[in-house]
Amino acid sequence: MSETTETNDPTVDEACFGDPDHRAIEPSEVDPVVVERAAGIFRAMGDTARLRLLERLSVGEYCVTELAELSGEGLSTISQRLRTLRSEGLVRRRRAGKHVYYALADDHIATLINNALEHASEGRR
Repeated sequence: MSETTETNDPTVDEACFGDPDHRAIEPSEVDPVVVERAAGIFRAMGDTARLRLLERLSVGEYCVTELAELSGEGLSTISQRLRTLRSEGLVRRRRAGKHVYYALADDHIATLINNALEHASEGRR
C-alpha cells in the first residue's frame, strides 16, 4: 500500500510522492560558509539604492562625488552604501589624489546584476 501526502499547494506535484522512478533528493554539497557568503551578497544587492549604484558602476568607474551628483544624494549617503557593497566584495576602490574611485569588483558581479535586471524586465508569467 503506497502512502500519499495531501497538500493544498498547487506547486507540489503529488504524482512524485511514492514514485520509485522519482529521483532522490541528495543533500547539497555546497559549503554552508559559501551559502552564507552568497546570502550576504544578495542582502547587499537587495536594497534598491545600492542596486542602482551597482548598475551605474557596471558601465564604468566613478568617483564618490560623481555618484552623488548623478543620484542627487549626499556624499555621506553614497559613501555609506559603497562601504556596505565593499564589505561584501562587490566593489573595489582606488585612490587618485583627493578622489576615491569605485568600480565593480569583477565581471561576476556585472553578470549577476545584468541577469537580475534582465530577468526582472521580463515581468511575471
